[in-house]
Amino acid sequence: MRNHPGTMSHITGLFARRAFNLEAIVCVPVGDGAESCMLLLVAHGPKLEQVEKQLLKLYDVLTVRHRPDLGSEFFSRFSRAALAGSPAPST
Repeated sequence: MRNHPGTMSHITGLFARRAFNLEAIVCVPVGDGAESCMLLLVAHGPKLEQVEKQLLKLYDVLTVRHRPDLGSEFFSRFSRAALAGSPAPST
């Protein structure tokens, strides 16, 4: 995603308006900071495909893809590493 003010709010708001619970969010700058990578943990639901299509319509969203390899355990490890001040877990 493009790293502009309000981008994270637009993305998370899209999920909130459709009653999707975001179980976890990780957002980190990429490269020179002009872009960020945002990882969201959401339960698969019947409206998820529609939300993905609407995400792609947002100007600041560059790509959307599923990462089934990054489940709740990844987010738990990431959180523990961040709180301990150690490097984030590799994917």
